[in-house]
This record gives sequence, structure tokens and C-alpha cells, in this order.
Amino acid sequence: MATKEFKNEKIEYYKKQFEQAKVAVVAEYRGLSVEEITELRRALQAQQADFTVTKNTLCKVASKGTNFEAIAELMQGPTAIAFGFHDEVAPAKVLTKFIKENKKGEILGAVLDGKVLSADEAKKLASIPSREELIAKMLGSINSPASGLVYSVNGVMSALVRAIAAVRDQKQA
Repeated sequence: MATKEFKNEKIEYYKKQFEQAKVAVVAEYRGLSVEEITELRRALQAQQADFTVTKNTLCKVASKGTNFEAIAELMQGPTAIAFGFHDEVAPAKVLTKFIKENKKGEILGAVLDGKVLSADEAKKLASIPSREELIAKMLGSINSPASGLVYSVNGVMSALVRAIAAVRDQKQA
């Protein structure tokens, strides 16, 4: 039986995670070995996220008064939470990829901006391009007209130079 002090430490840990996180993806970890969980944690840490096997009752207590209070309805059975601290999409992407590759575990849902997402919605969240991809696409769109203008002006200048060179060659002949 866990001591009251241990439980309070866990509640404070979960509360801190909830306060810092942008998204929390709840997953069932049944069937995963310690090595697989460690591999998943490392993949999430590379994306500035964290994976924590939770004690449901303590997690529910810790979520009270935070944007993640609604997570209580997802906390049933053996669960773990992937907290995303930088990118809202990254934890869902990493979990979805991991589950697909290992054929173990299951996404139960997520909480984003205080709203509960179903398992299907959490999986759709994984299909959204990451923040970096969206920024790159936006910059490409902004850069495209300027590049087109540069190529057009450069094309006109090149054609003029070729025409002058042709006239010069014709006069020399």
C-alpha cells in the first residue's frame, strides 16, 4: 500500500505536468514490455513530450482545477498519459506510429484546450502536420511569389543578353 507522502508526491508531479502541458494523450499500455515503454518514452522525449504510466485516482485528483480536468472520463483501466509540452500534435503522432509498428497498446483519447477528444479524434490529431511543417509550408507560400518574380526578371534579362549577343555575332560575321 502506498504511503500518503508517496501519493502526495505523485499528485504534485501530475499537477505540474498538467500545468506545463499543451495536450495530454491517454493510452492503454497493456501488453507493452518495459523495453518498449522505454523506447516510446525516448521517442516522445525527442519531441519534447513525456510518457507517464498513471495511477488513475491520483491523476484525477491532480487534474482538478486545470485545463485537463476532463481527462477523468478517459482514466479507466491501465492507462498512461503522453504529455506534449511544445507541440500539440507530436505526442499523438509518436503514439500512433508506435502502436502501428508494435501492434500493442491503444489510444483512448486526448484532452486539448480543455476539451476531451475521442480515440478517433486523437488519431486524426496525429494526421495534422506538425508546427514546423506548417511553418515551412507557410514560408514556402510566402516565398513563392517573390521567387517567381525573381525568375521572371532573370528570364527577361537572360533573353536580352542572348539577343544582344546574337546581334553582336551577326555583325561580326
